[in-house]
Amino acid sequence: MKRWVLAAGLAFFIIAVIGCSFADTAETVDKPRLFGATYMTRNNPFFDVLHDALTQVVEGNGDILISRDPCQDQEKQNDQILEMIDEGIEVLFLNPVDWETVRPALVACQEAGVVVINIDTVVKDREYVTSIIETDNYQAGVLCAQDMMKRVDEAEIVLIDSPGQASINNRLQGFLDTIESNENYRIVYTGTSRGEFEISAKVMQEVLAEGVSFNVVLGGNDPSALGALATLQQRHREDGVLIYGIDGSPDFKAMLKLGYVTGTSAQSPETIGRVAAEIAYKYLSGEEVPDYLGIEPYMITGENLDQYEVNGWQ
Repeated sequence: MKRWVLAAGLAFFIIAVIGCSFADTAETVDKPRLFGATYMTRNNPFFDVLHDALTQVVEGNGDILISRDPCQDQEKQNDQILEMIDEGIEVLFLNPVDWETVRPALVACQEAGVVVINIDTVVKDREYVTSIIETDNYQAGVLCAQDMMKRVDEAEIVLIDSPGQASINNRLQGFLDTIESNENYRIVYTGTSRGEFEISAKVMQEVLAEGVSFNVVLGGNDPSALGALATLQQRHREDGVLIYGIDGSPDFKAMLKLGYVTGTSAQSPETIGRVAAEIAYKYLSGEEVPDYLGIEPYMITGENLDQYEVNGWQ
């Protein structure tokens, strides 16, 4: 009898241990991965579309994506990244506010073993990121310059930049390099908008207040161009001015349809987000991934607008 009780007890103990082992294994297998995402701002629909694309892929794999909005404040973004590291993220999708001063957050990710996928605009310290996925921003600027040169033989140009954003820097550099050898195209004013509609509107107010003569405006992104347009329309000064943006946003295309703007070098936030998420999963599964992937932009003007969806992103 004692032997039977001992054997039964031993059997129960073995079953319990095995059961716990199976439960632990199942829990490990089924536990979702945690991904993080941070964008320079959510005050731009571009990032909403990009985030939705990331979310679809991540949640489609049974995992979780958390996000933060630093509202164009790099110090705040760095702190938010540290918070997400503490929450246990394995991968960070990073769109930096400032391509240089994001470095402390990159170092923290490396020390914590967090994989960084850099999206839309590059960081300066690329050695800290696994892969970069963005539009070929330099080519986006080239396309705007080429279209402008087809329309006017000479131009006095206002540039609206954002020095902390490598994407906008590269766009403007592509534009400048394209017109460099032609003295008929001159930059007469450069203002900084941080890619924001409201700030760009104020930049254009300053341009007009200073009496600057111009017939072309290039915004570093669509919100910058539309902010300039808003001020010009307010002052009834938009006639005869070519206005270029870079994004291909629904808002810009709506103004393009009405004939208020000239063209936008378009990109696809949906493609950037989807490809970034797919690359993250490939890396986690042990596959090789590209250090850099540039997605080709394309020019949308009044002449070819009917080929694109006006009310949505491409």
